[in-house]
Amino acid sequence: MTKQTFLITGASDGIGAIYADRLARRGHDLILVARRADRLIELARRLEAETGVRVEPLAADLADPADLLRIEERLRDDAAITGLINNAGMANEGTIVDAKADYLSTMIDLNVRAVTRLSAAIAPRLAAAGMGTIINMTSVTALMPEAFTSVYPATKAFVLTFTEALRAELAPQGVRVQAVLPGVTRTQIWSEEAMAGLPASMVMEADDMVDAALAGLDMDEGVTIPSLPDSEAYRAYITARDALHPELSLSTPAARYGVPARA
Repeated sequence: MTKQTFLITGASDGIGAIYADRLARRGHDLILVARRADRLIELARRLEAETGVRVEPLAADLADPADLLRIEERLRDDAAITGLINNAGMANEGTIVDAKADYLSTMIDLNVRAVTRLSAAIAPRLAAAGMGTIINMTSVTALMPEAFTSVYPATKAFVLTFTEALRAELAPQGVRVQAVLPGVTRTQIWSEEAMAGLPASMVMEADDMVDAALAGLDMDEGVTIPSLPDSEAYRAYITARDALHPELSLSTPAARYGVPARA
């Protein structure tokens, strides 16, 4: 990659902080966004000292409309920013029968609304320039919603579909767009109790996940699933999905429903 300036959300720790480390070591300048200003400042100082790149900490809560608007405006107006990593997100809502409505709304605001609005803020400028990068962090739960909770996989399915559509629109104009689908990754989003109940073979270290995701970006993958051994398995899934297209919108109901044909 040529030198860029990346804005990374959810950058104070975990996956976002590792992306910041890796991109700084590739020589890219950074703008780090998260709620915890103290952690951002500490990370920014360390990366500047170790790599010599410019790192700007920018405290914001992307579930707050005013803070989100402030970051949107920065992405829209700052021509130096040529990369966006939508990493901020939340999970752990529990069962739908026990879920708190306000918690679910905040999750949707952060996982869906923020990703959409930030991508929409930067996309026109990148398309006009014919270059740039958008990386959206989704999840393998987007492909297996029955195996997790109800709302989190739905938000991640949105991000996956949204990113696929973004790539179809923006890639011909020179913008790289990537969806990253981690499996279980050792970060603070998972409690120690939850981790203890999982086989070690299912849990990837966050450093390894980010390194694989960046390798996928270098390979120009539109969808990167770091733990998937054979990428042809995902291509087969997409091929099967695409085969449905001709029959998804027809003038008559399928015969199995027994609806009489119109005269």
